[in-house]
Amino acid sequence: MIRELRIKYLILLLLFSSICFASEHFNTIDDKIEYYKNKYVAKCLNEKITDNFGNGFDALYGTRNMRTILYGIAYRGGANNFYNKTCKRDNHNPLPENGLMNLSKEGFSNAVYLYSKNFDNSKKLFVETKTNDTLKYISISGSNRKSLRKIIELVDDVIKNPGKGPVYFHCWNGWHQSGLISSVILMQFCDYTNERALKYWIDNTDGVNKGYENVKFLVKSFKPFGDIKIDKKLQQKICPCENGNK
Repeated sequence: MIRELRIKYLILLLLFSSICFASEHFNTIDDKIEYYKNKYVAKCLNEKITDNFGNGFDALYGTRNMRTILYGIAYRGGANNFYNKTCKRDNHNPLPENGLMNLSKEGFSNAVYLYSKNFDNSKKLFVETKTNDTLKYISISGSNRKSLRKIIELVDDVIKNPGKGPVYFHCWNGWHQSGLISSVILMQFCDYTNERALKYWIDNTDGVNKGYENVKFLVKSFKPFGDIKIDKKLQQKICPCENGNK
């Protein structure tokens, strides 16, 4: 009797484990969108998953001011260095290792540092041991059209491949450079006008938007790449609402 109970327990444990691990491996883009949309709750562009101190969603600790760009596809934010509880350092740095590891555990495929300062000292590859999911850490500035093209292609690849996890684009605070990249992504995939994208950029700087004329110029002058498009049906699924409760 005891042996039979043990066998049943092991079977249930294996089934439960397989369900948990399978939940982050998707056969369709709809599954991926719904999974992350429900997981992070933040339904609109202005709503934060982690706050200015890196709190709010423990599984993503190490990020800061994290917000959705496209459901299940792309997210934006900063690096929680100055406020980090375990590895505090200067704010002008890449993501801390605990942030990169947590993104890996959450099924993200790439993290993109939008600067180059101190990037050479960062670990570039993280493998989640339970699922073998791999997170690549790369640096792309997004400050010219050539690098913006790389970013748009990276997002497009995640859209086209349901099994590939989301991308986290980050600067230091999660306001300016990540806001630029988000604005460009919204213009490319969600039909935002330049004017609407600039308003979005300003609204999501947490009030720190005086100056930054070069960034504003890039938002105002960006033209979507004509050879990279999604249909209206998919657009409605991945493009978030603009404003939730502030």
